[in-house]
Amino acid sequence: MGRKSALLVGINYPGTKAELKGCHNDVARMRRSLVDRFGFREADIRVLADADRSAPQPTGANIRRELARLVGDARPGDSLFFHYSGHGTRLPAETGQDDDTGYDECIVPCDMNIITDQDFTELVQKVPDDCIFTIVSDSCHSGGLLDKTKEQIGHSTKQKQTQHSNSKPEERSVSGTGFRSFLKETARDVLESRGVHLPHRGQSRHIDDGGEEPHTDSVSRDGDRIKNRSLPLSTFIEMLKDKTGKDDIDVGSIRMTLFSLFGDDASPKIKKFMKVMLTKLQEGQHGGVMGLVGALAQGLLKAKLDGKEEEEADALEPAMKQEVHNVHEVYAGTTSRVTNGVLISGCQTDQTSADATTPKGVSYGALSNAIQTILSDKHSKVTNKELVLRARELLSKQGYSQQPGLYCMLPLFTNENGEKFSPRKANSDHTDHTKTTKQQESTGPHTSPSR
Repeated sequence: MGRKSALLVGINYPGTKAELKGCHNDVARMRRSLVDRFGFREADIRVLADADRSAPQPTGANIRRELARLVGDARPGDSLFFHYSGHGTRLPAETGQDDDTGYDECIVPCDMNIITDQDFTELVQKVPDDCIFTIVSDSCHSGGLLDKTKEQIGHSTKQKQTQHSNSKPEERSVSGTGFRSFLKETARDVLESRGVHLPHRGQSRHIDDGGEEPHTDSVSRDGDRIKNRSLPLSTFIEMLKDKTGKDDIDVGSIRMTLFSLFGDDASPKIKKFMKVMLTKLQEGQHGGVMGLVGALAQGLLKAKLDGKEEEEADALEPAMKQEVHNVHEVYAGTTSRVTNGVLISGCQTDQTSADATTPKGVSYGALSNAIQTILSDKHSKVTNKELVLRARELLSKQGYSQQPGLYCMLPLFTNENGEKFSPRKANSDHTDHTKTTKQQESTGPHTSPSR
């Protein structure tokens, strides 16, 4: 059996407009579960949380650095586990060309230096053979965090069960991602970023047509106070304005702002996006796609391209040094499949996850709490599939509409030792070298809070 390594990230965003309550508790419970139930060594678990300001903070750069170390140190047979508890958000396409969902699904580090779905996909593609990387994200829109994989349990699960279908798991489907939905939601985002708030259809916690729930509190059937873990685009923009001191940030200039703010530490996908935009400006292509980037972004890009100041040219280097094979790669991501990754999401791509606080003041993520409840029987063995299905059932009984998901290229099984494996390289005796013992481990520790 290989080494077991984990990175746990919990972000409550204290003192901000986006403050949550349960993320630190989720991480603490997950850590105990990894050690007590799944045999992780304390020394092999790295935690980033914004509870102690004197400790390394869960910034975008720090999270990326730790994830790169986790994958870089991996060897065949190892079990890698990443648990994230915090806000999720979606950036609308600024080019008019949709990715898999019409948005970039992201997690939101404490400094707003987002990590995108494509960043996770490219990271998992670097995982060695016979090593599985399990991601548990208890955040909003988390069903879209790992592209180029297959839906084992997702939006189509209920429909398949209703129709008694025995068909193979489908490629992750598009949810409310047509161009009409994209235009409608982009328009809504623009208006809301300027303080014009439009009503959303219906009162259900399920999101239709790619919309987002208002970032308000509610009460569960058990009397818990609920706050969703979605960071609305309008709030994200306001927090960027506070961080930069600029009032002219709007939909259309978000990626440019993030690149200007974080430079080489920005998301690789954002740096590639900026390279494409810079190249188009250099070639004199100011219309079309560029029109959706926004006047602010275009103005800043032109100023930088003037080359009047050496420091301005240096600021562009992080983007220009990116390797971009084609524009489609930047808009829609790599076409390569993810074979060594497993995603257990707190909800579907177009849904939010809940951050709950009991009447006694105990806070947690709804999904995380469900997982810990299921795993409380330390003598029972639970597969990822069983875990997700039981979590769905439990959350539904508690009055939540979020639907956890399971995404991976191949079904995962459990051998006689309770270890997870994939049949991808299975021998005739039904044993596989692609052990996902980490998956079993990660499944247990899924304390992802619904945010």
